[in-house]
Amino acid sequence: MRGNVVCFARFLLSIHYEEEIMKVSIDAELCTGCGACVDDVPDVFDMGDETAEVKQADVPAGLESAVKQAAEDCPAEAIIVE
Repeated sequence: MRGNVVCFARFLLSIHYEEEIMKVSIDAELCTGCGACVDDVPDVFDMGDETAEVKQADVPAGLESAVKQAAEDCPAEAIIVE
């Protein structure tokens, strides 16, 4: 019996959990170009010619909360977080 428990424990330890990576995008048709997201999270957002743009779709670790907050604060509701 003990051998089965040890084998099961090893199995559980061998499972690798891949962290989900938050994705972000901007709906350019909704974006008004106010720049609030760029001010709040410049590592993720940048200003294009007329609207904000995403520098990288995968949100870097540690910036998830800031990106969620930027999405909540967006007056045009143009930031999409997945």
